[in-house]
Order: sequence, then structure tokens, then C-alpha cells
Amino acid sequence: MIQNTNSSLERKLRQELRGDVLFDDFSRGRYSTDASIYQLMPIGVVIPKSDDDVEAAIKIAKEEGVPVLPRGSGTSQNGQAIGEALLLDTTRHLNTVVDFDKENRTACVQPGLVLDHLNRFLKPHGLFYPVDVSTANRATLGGMTGNNSCGARSIRYGNMVHNVRSVEALLADGSKAHFKKLNGDPSNGNVDPDLLKLLLSLGKREAEEIVARFPDLLRRVGGYNIDELIKDKPNLGRLLVGSEGTLGFFQRIHLDLQPIPAEKVLGICHFPTFYEAMEATQHIVKLDPAAVELVDRTMIDLARAIPIFAPTVNRFVQGEPDALLLVEFAGEDRNKQLADLQQLVELMGDLGFPNSVVEATDNEFLNAVWEVRKQGLNIMMSMKGDGKPVSFIEDCAVELKDLAEYTRRLSEIFEKNGTTGTFYAHASVGTLHVRPVLNMKEESGATKMRAIVEECLEMVREYKGSHSGEHGDGLVRSEFHLPMFGKRMVDNFAEVKQILDPKGLFNPGKIVAPTKMDDRRLFRFKPGYQTEALDTGLDWSAWGGFAGAVEMCNNNGACRKLGLAGVMCPSFQITGDEAHVTRGRANLLRLGISGQLGPDALHSDAMAEAMSLCVGCKGCKRECPVGVDMAAMKIEVQYQRAKRSGISWHDRLVAYLPRYAPWAARLAPLLNLRDQVPG
Repeated sequence: MIQNTNSSLERKLRQELRGDVLFDDFSRGRYSTDASIYQLMPIGVVIPKSDDDVEAAIKIAKEEGVPVLPRGSGTSQNGQAIGEALLLDTTRHLNTVVDFDKENRTACVQPGLVLDHLNRFLKPHGLFYPVDVSTANRATLGGMTGNNSCGARSIRYGNMVHNVRSVEALLADGSKAHFKKLNGDPSNGNVDPDLLKLLLSLGKREAEEIVARFPDLLRRVGGYNIDELIKDKPNLGRLLVGSEGTLGFFQRIHLDLQPIPAEKVLGICHFPTFYEAMEATQHIVKLDPAAVELVDRTMIDLARAIPIFAPTVNRFVQGEPDALLLVEFAGEDRNKQLADLQQLVELMGDLGFPNSVVEATDNEFLNAVWEVRKQGLNIMMSMKGDGKPVSFIEDCAVELKDLAEYTRRLSEIFEKNGTTGTFYAHASVGTLHVRPVLNMKEESGATKMRAIVEECLEMVREYKGSHSGEHGDGLVRSEFHLPMFGKRMVDNFAEVKQILDPKGLFNPGKIVAPTKMDDRRLFRFKPGYQTEALDTGLDWSAWGGFAGAVEMCNNNGACRKLGLAGVMCPSFQITGDEAHVTRGRANLLRLGISGQLGPDALHSDAMAEAMSLCVGCKGCKRECPVGVDMAAMKIEVQYQRAKRSGISWHDRLVAYLPRYAPWAARLAPLLNLRDQVPG
């Protein structure tokens, strides 16, 4: 790891901010990854306590010539939340509901508020926020807005861009602006008139190009939403949605809410072949379901091997299907939902699949099935070994009529490159999470990744589809705006960036002026990556060694489910600190055993401190979908440290207590005198 020497920046931040300022290697290492394949060390990390802290940090960073990267829970899959920048972690303190209007069904939130926490607040009022991402128990509204997230029920409710009313942002020049819908107000909530004129002029000038280049699909989140600028009454807040923190810092996000459906039922449709499931989707959506989600054979088999999911999977999966479609109907009238479910049963029979629908009509069973689907990514990542399902083409979207052929041809591309792929998620809108299995530790992994993505995107263009359908652009897809949208549109994106962030202060290298997605210097497993060979105290052979077990953590952040159901992770539940979450510890172990935290990092006091608040509850072993067992890893770290430095007097006193306890008991009368001495 390159040592950070920006002492002037750190000194100024410590002088001006009330929040934590973190510049040590261990803290930077914890924030160097998200749920992508990439790793970039931040210059420093700030955990602001207030809006004043944010404003001061951005001002100081600008003065020092250091870029700024707003960050939520760090669960992005394309590298949006990492960079060589000053990271602002919004999750600890900037996480409240600022305003709520039940009658008008709106809410205003800070960027660090977690979606499930918002919905827990709204539930007594019969409302919820409908963009139901699978990471809802840790995803923040700021991250979701920056990403233009979607969710399983987007076929009914749309994406973030359809559910954000407006955004109050702090811009690079230090000014504040409320980006909202234009309703004849020339100032539009204090947006600079010159800035407003430039944006609207761009929309007017490029209207034909925008219509020609943007695919006519719900799931199109690539680039900036400049199609909003060609509307009669554009909503400038929607321009910021999906901007990935590259245009400004979101201080307040105004949201539209929806009534909670009173009744839900679920049909689990079984198919003998994957192709038939994809072919059937276009017919199923005509029944007006709230969701149609795919579960493939790989996910079924992996979920059955995970103890927390196995009972549910064995209950809703009949026989050995090659694919499932989870079809939900939701509304106010239970009889109607049950009737819709029967229509689904009849349709499946008409399509040649009689007796193929498992019906989930009670909430407990239905929610258990959905929990398995929500954990799809982590279930897929539970594959042991160096080959993992890799995220880089997983969000391409095509029309439903093309879905079956698209997936068939995609499987052929995988086979041609000597691998297979996993498929799951949003069949209802033609966006499947497709992940080829690659070993990203080897150069061949990057080579295959490039070959697969080039051929895949050529096919997406043929189908007039979208190359970025949910998880955003980040380091993975930004470079492909040129072949997908054309140079003129890429120049338009650069013009938007120039208007709002002329010096490139915010999250550089994303959407505009990107790096190459297969540059291995940006990878988590960089060229020359090697781990220390350890003579371990525990048996790690099931993972190919201790390093393999540590590397199972994919950083998706299920351990960050603060204040919600489950045990994992108790120390994080109390502190809310990335240092005390399972993911944070696993990151440090991986960096430590690979020499990226300096020599002997595994045996250091800093590593011992990082592991100290792990209470050994084993919550992570059961609840982490990839089975990271931090309690066992802590034991291994303590064993390695003891081999190197010996056992401390504290540990000896505890370990040998049974031996000396009988003798110590004889001193009880003497020790008890303290309770009898007056005063």
C-alpha cells in the first residue's frame, strides 16, 4: 500500500471538523473496496457529523486539489464507491428522516439513511418506499439515488429516477442548489440561472440525438439522465439521479412514497429448461404481476448448501428444475390476488407446464422465499475456490421478446471462452444478473472478461438494448458509453460534468473520462498478488487455505444490517463503525496477509486491535451468505500472534484459571475484608 503523505489535508480537516478523520493505512484499507472486483486506496476518510462538516471537508479538499467521493454503505458492484479521493462516509451520522408528509406521501431524507430503516419508520403510517433493492437492509438512499437503483418490483413502481421528487445538493464551488421540477420558477429553488440556462440549452440542442441514442427501455441507467432535459417541464433532480456522486454531494433527497399493498401472493413457477423460463416471461408479465424474478439451477444448488437457506429452498423447490420464476401479485383485494395466482397456474398449463406452480399465500412462507432471492448475489459468491461469478455484464437489458435468445447466445459466448455463467434476478424487465465464472487473480481472467464483454455488447446493440440496466457505470461500464451511445452523446455527458463540476472535484473517472475496465492495476487482485504462507492452527483446507477463506468476503455488506433482524455483527450494532463489522475485519486480513499493510501486519498491534471487538458469537458463520467465520479467523490471528510474540500475562491468567482457582479461593476471607472496612 502506498503511504499517504497528504499531511496538510489531514491537519486542516482535523482542525475544522467535529467528525472522525482517518488517514492511517488500516482505515484507508477498510474503505478501499466495495462489492466490485476493484480496489483503490482512498487518500483519507472523513465521517462527517453534520452538514457543516461536509461543507468544510469539500472546501478543504478543493483547496488542496484532492477529489471527493461521497459514500454510503459501499455495496456498489461496479466500483462507484471507491477511488483515490477523500471519502465521505455518510452512514454514521447523516442518516435521519428530515421531513415526512403522510397526506402527500412524501419524505425528505439525509443521504446516509438505510432503506429498511426508512421503511420501518413509514410502516405504522401504511406507506413504504417502493424501490426495493435486495440490499435494502444496508443500502443507503444516497447511494441508491446516485446509482439510480431499481429493485425487484420496478415493473410496477419504476426506478429511483421515477421516485425521487428533488435533490438538494452541495456543488463543487460551495454553492447549494435544490434541483427539482421546473414549474415556471426561473430560479428553480436557487439553482444558478447561468447553470440552468446551460443545461436547458444542451437539452434543446441535443434533443434529436438523445431520442435516437437512448434505448426505449425502463432499465436504462447508463450515463447521465439528460433525456430529462428535453421534456416540457424537466425535473433537474432526476438529472442528478444516477450521477454516481460525480456532480455534487446530495444533502437532502425528497422522495415519493407508496401505500403498502395489503395483500401479496407468490407463485413459484418451475421449468425443465432455462430457455423455456425465459421464453415464458413475456407471457407471464401480461398478467400484471408486481414482480417476476429468476432463480437458476446454480443458485438453487448453492442455496441448498447454505444452512440458513436450505429449509426454505427445500420447501419451495419441487424436483430438479433448471430454472424458477418467482411471480408476485400484490394489491388491496386478497380475492383478486388469489384469482391472479390461479390465472398464473392456468397460464403455465397452457404453456405446457401443468402442476408446475408452488403457491405461497401466507406471509411467513412468502417472505422466506423472497429472502433467498434477495441474497442471490451472496449465494452465487459462496462458490469456493478462485473462480467466482464476476460482475461486468450482469445488467444488460433487452426486450422480453428477445430475452430467451439473448441468454442462449450469451451462454454460447461463455462456452467459447471456456467458462459458464450464473443467471438470476429481474426477468420481468429483461434485466438478468448474468455473471461469468472467472479467476480474476490470473491475467486470463481479465483477458476473458474483455472478450466476453465486447461480444456481449455487440449483441445488446443488435437487440437495441441497454448495456447498463441497474447497478450503474462506475469503473466497469463507463468506458462503453462510447460504443453504446456514440461520441456525440459521450461529449454531452462530459459537458454536463463541465457545467456542474468544471474542475472534476467529485468522484473522477466514473461516467466521464473513464479508465479501462480490465486494467488489472485497479483490481482487488492486482498483478503480483500473493498471500503469506501460514502454518495455521486451524484447518482451512475446505477453502484451499486461510487466504481462501478470507477472500470469500465479497464486500457486499450483509454484515452491516444495523438494528435489524439477526445477530451479525454485534460490535457493529453498537458502534456503527466500519472497523467493527465483519467485512471491515476481512478486508484487513486480506490486505495483511498479502503484504499491502506493510510487513508483519497480521501480527501487529493494529491487527489485534481490529479483531478485539469480535466477540466470537459465530453470527457471521450462520448469517453471512458466503459463510465468513470471523470468530475462527480471530482465533487464527491470535494463534499466529502468539507464535510470534508469545502469550500475554492477561491470557495466561485466564487460560490457567482452573489450575490456580482452588488456591485463590483460600484468599477469599482476606479479599472480602474490603467490604467490611468502614468507609
